[in-house]
Order: sequence, then C-alpha cells, then structure tokens
Amino acid sequence: MNAKPEMRLEAPELRRIFLQRQGLADDPGRRISHDDVRGMVRRLGFVQVDSVNTVERAHHMILFSRSQTYRPKMLHRLLEKDRALFENWTHDAAVIPVEFWPAWRHKFDRDARKLKERWRSWRREGFEELFDGTLAHVAERGPTRTRDIADKANHKPGWWDWKPEKTALEYLWRTGELAVCRREGFEKIFDLAERVIPEEHHRAELDHDAFVDWCCQEALGRLGVATSGEIAAFWGILAPDEAKRWAEKGAGRDLPRVEAGCIDGSRPRLALADPSVLETDPSDIALPQRLRVISPFDPTIRDRKRAMRLFGFDYRIEIFVPEPKRKYGYYVFPLLEGDRFVGRIDMKRQGPGGPLHVRRVWWEPGVRRSKGRVQRLESELERVRRFCGASEVTWEPDALD
Repeated sequence: MNAKPEMRLEAPELRRIFLQRQGLADDPGRRISHDDVRGMVRRLGFVQVDSVNTVERAHHMILFSRSQTYRPKMLHRLLEKDRALFENWTHDAAVIPVEFWPAWRHKFDRDARKLKERWRSWRREGFEELFDGTLAHVAERGPTRTRDIADKANHKPGWWDWKPEKTALEYLWRTGELAVCRREGFEKIFDLAERVIPEEHHRAELDHDAFVDWCCQEALGRLGVATSGEIAAFWGILAPDEAKRWAEKGAGRDLPRVEAGCIDGSRPRLALADPSVLETDPSDIALPQRLRVISPFDPTIRDRKRAMRLFGFDYRIEIFVPEPKRKYGYYVFPLLEGDRFVGRIDMKRQGPGGPLHVRRVWWEPGVRRSKGRVQRLESELERVRRFCGASEVTWEPDALD
C-alpha cells in the first residue's frame, strides 16, 4: 500500500467508527426481534461460541451487550429451526450467517489438510479409517452425537483425550461434511451438512479470487479501517500474504488509504478504509454512555494488538494461565463506557437461580471511581442479573477497593 494517504484518523476517531460497525453505538435498551438478532450476527460477521458459563455463555453475552432485550432462545431458533445461521470455525467455534457457507467451503478444504497433520501429531491414530463408516451411520440414522458411535470399552477420560470416533466426527464437521443440527446440554449433535444447510447455500460456490475478495471486503467493512494483517486475521481463513496482495493490487476497487493513529502517540500506520469511512464524521457517532459488561470473547477485543492501539486496553483472558501467574482472574469481563474500556470485573453466578457474586472490580489507570460511575456499574449488574437469572447481586466486602 504505497499510495499517498487521503486523510489521517486518530485513535479516538477510529475506535468510534469501529464501535459503530460492531453494533455498540446502537441503543442497548431497544427491543429486538429474531430478525434483528440475525442481522446483528451478520453485522458482526460471526459470534464466538464458548462453553465456559461463569455468568452466561459467551455467545449470549456478546449479543446481550448490544441489546438487553436479547434472549438465548432467539439464537437457538435461528440456529436450530430457521437454519439462518450455522456453527463452524473461525478462530474458534462460532455461529455464522448461513449465506457465508460458500466462503466456508474454502476453509473446509484448507482445514482438511491442516487438521489431518495436526491431529496425527497429537496421536489420535485411527480416526481417518472411520470417516466412511461415520458418514454412513449419520446418513442412515440421522442426528448423531459422540456417544452414539463411541467405543465405550476403550473410553479414556479427559477433555482433550478424544477417541478416534469423536475425532472423526469433529473432523467431518470442521471440513463441511457434517453440520451441527442442534446442541443438548451444550453437546454437539451432528447431521449431514446437506440436511442442515439450505440447498441454495450448500450448493453455491465461489472461485478462489472471489473468495479472497469476499473475505477482505467483508472484513474491512466490519473493521472500518484496517491494515492487511488485520484484514487477514478477521475471519481466521486467509493467509497474510493473500490479504497483502489484495490490498496492494487494489483490484480496481479504488479503496482509500488513510493514516491510522495510535492511542499512545506512536507512528501511525498506513491502512485501508472502507469507502464509507470518508463520508463519516466520527464526532457525529453517538455512543451510549451507560457502562456495559463485555464478554471476554467479544470481537472488539479479539485482536489484542488492535485493542491496545485503538483503546489503550491490554486485555488477556487468563483461563489457561496458571492461577499464581494470573494478573486479574480466571474469567474477567471488560467494562465499556462510551468509547472507552474503563475497567474489568470478576464475577460469577453461583449456581442456577443463585446470586451474581462480584469478587473484584479494577478500574483502568486514569479512571476515577466516582459515585456516578459506580451507580452505572450497579445498574448494569442488575441488567445482567435479570438476563442470567440470578437471584440478587452480592459483593465481596473489598470488591471496589
């Protein structure tokens, strides 16, 4: 990208543009429908699915932060009845608009090669020999879970200790032969993809160039302004050099180049902008001033380096960090106020119908623990309490110290 930049945007302007495109400039108190939830997922591009349920599962928290009238049954209907979304993989498991399936066919092909090599190295021998039998079982008997085909006599416990049968199911899902038709108790239930994905999407194809162009255009539209590396990282599908060539060629798109400033005052980066950015005055973007709890898997903070550059917010989920080395806690939620991440909170719902218990709140450097800010936090926790079905909000005595 050697073209002269058309304008310079500073970090506060860039983050307001980004938050608007991520649905966080909308009124979080507005009432939404199933169609609105579908539109919300499409606007985000994907919503990460995660099993950890300290308050509510990540995918539900991501959508709730954008509308407090969202309820999990809305997503379940879109996935399991309407077939408006499907579940597969971006950087991790995610729900994805079903019209994106043709692009995912390229990811299936890429993952087919990578996963065989990776899973062989993890000593999951024997799973490849089970592909034909697994597909035949699902074709004949319909929706299938691991326990339906597992060899229970050879079961070995452990989250990552997959048996060949489970590995075969997961591989066939990751490569598009199978699809998740529903979940029960968060356990995936698989069926043939052709019986889950509507035919018009299942049969559609994109050639390689159209696929790369789609990935880059769609990523840039959701980021607003981005480097080629950020564009490549958005979906977790493209190789960095594919996005770099796309950015350098321009391919007749005449995309504007801008200088993207950094919150720490370091050297700005040359980046691409979605054309509509040039028509946007960031000061006109009205952001809700309420304080909101954000999921650790929210797409606004998935790219850690980008979050640092735009917000000055260094967030790392510490689930896999040994407890003595954790800086904050096992599952700590960022706190967003307007266009700033102002803190983080460690909280947990203590059993079904139990209290939502706050262990600790940390405010970011330079953020005052004012009476108004604490009141906004308490209001947000009351909204979260109602959403997750907790009985009350309780606090550790020194949680706000």
